[in-house]
Amino acid sequence: MANRGGGGAVTEGISASVAALDALGLEDAALASDAAVGADVDVLQRRYEPRLERLEVVKRLEGPLAAVKARDVAGAVEIQHALLAPEAALQERTYAEMSAVEEIAGILAISSRAAAALEDQSRRICTLPPVMDALSAGAVSWQHARIVADETEGLTPAGAAGLVAHFFDPEAPSPARGDTPGDLIPSRFRANVRAWRERHHPETLDKRHAKGVADRRMEYTPDRDGTAWLSLYLPGHAASAIWNRTTATARGLQSPDETRTLTQLRPDIAASLLLGAGTAGGETDANTAELGKVPTPRADVLVTVPLFALLGLTDEPAELDGFGPIPASMARKLVADGADSFYRVLVDPRDGAPLEIGRTRYRLPETIKQWIRMRDGKCTFPGCTNHTPDNDTDHLTAWHHGGSTGINNLAQLCPKHHRLKHNSHWTPDAATPHEPPGWTSPTGRHYKPEPPTPEPTVWPQGILPLSSAALPACFHGEDACVEDLPPWEPDDDTLIDLDDLPPDDPLWAEFLTQALSLAQPFALSP
Repeated sequence: MANRGGGGAVTEGISASVAALDALGLEDAALASDAAVGADVDVLQRRYEPRLERLEVVKRLEGPLAAVKARDVAGAVEIQHALLAPEAALQERTYAEMSAVEEIAGILAISSRAAAALEDQSRRICTLPPVMDALSAGAVSWQHARIVADETEGLTPAGAAGLVAHFFDPEAPSPARGDTPGDLIPSRFRANVRAWRERHHPETLDKRHAKGVADRRMEYTPDRDGTAWLSLYLPGHAASAIWNRTTATARGLQSPDETRTLTQLRPDIAASLLLGAGTAGGETDANTAELGKVPTPRADVLVTVPLFALLGLTDEPAELDGFGPIPASMARKLVADGADSFYRVLVDPRDGAPLEIGRTRYRLPETIKQWIRMRDGKCTFPGCTNHTPDNDTDHLTAWHHGGSTGINNLAQLCPKHHRLKHNSHWTPDAATPHEPPGWTSPTGRHYKPEPPTPEPTVWPQGILPLSSAALPACFHGEDACVEDLPPWEPDDDTLIDLDDLPPDDPLWAEFLTQALSLAQPFALSP
């Protein structure tokens, strides 16, 4: 049988957590008694903190309890197989497993399908010791562990072990950067795991994408109250463009006189585009008819393309803003076709530093916003996964309080958390050229930044990158290369020092367009 881990240690941890919950409950009861005598804001605030602390203890309990359940579910089915004779027929083994799954379903009061899924996930998690250890220790939740089980499906045993080591073993050759798995909300963790899987899957993303595109379809499902669901299964870049266009158009329709929310406007717009303006199922005919009068805004989507992939030298996936990895061939096609809604990003290979401007004006050049979108990847508020086309570029320290319009004082915030920042005591840290801000809650809990965690560039075969030790000192941020050199100025008086160029000068747009188009002649069609 597979090793199921130490149940005794898990039981001890659960007992300690339950004792901590009891102690916090007694503390809260005592504070409630004080409040009955003379309730004031201070006592209420003191009663608020134990509830948050109890939630922290409950979070630590959920992982070990899920580990116990997974270990016993997988173990029960395995024992049923062990009870059979070695020469038992496949059909006999199948019915033995079905019987065990049905009994598990009855005990847990869940459906047979849910019990079968639980057994499958539990069995796979039990074969990944680092994941089971983290779950047993309360370092990750059941959702995190289930994500690993889902994303390792279809990988070879070596591939699955490599994925687990990357995220759960800090001593691995190339461990994951940024927060540990348990510090990330599950959807964010899944995005990171899926990105790693796409890059290391034994079959190239181009081949898997071709198979997926062959399954494209539209599905229609009637629902209650005279409504229905309509869904499309499309190539990622097409679905992303549709979503961003409907969102941008919806924002253009919003006004004091528009009663529909952004969520309601999106399906109204999609229906209008499919059925013809004025025939969508919005609140009123007047509302939908107005759609035909509103110009469709640009909904720019960032496509981050590794240079070698752009040149056709590697098949390293590109990154589509708000979606994730896409095949290199798709990225090359988007670049070569000059698609209007896609904005290609080539990062400075030395440091990836975005553009910085000083405190000269409040309004942001569009290019600065694009760089901040690339740095942050999403709303920077803790746990929020709202993607960048929906977000605002906010001054972390308000302009009227002396905040500069510079990269260290700007960050992406979704509309909801933008409003919360200005109407609560949630406080952002300063950002950096490479990281979004962290945040501090009203109770003093600090949440670290959640920057995108791209992996190192894949180099073509036969071309080896220089090791960092072989680079001159100036590549390490030192001044040894330049400290003894005299100042140098070009002889050509027509050249302009960019430091002297105002941020609103039209030359910026021309300069940045040229800088980002250097690789355009080398864009290759797939």
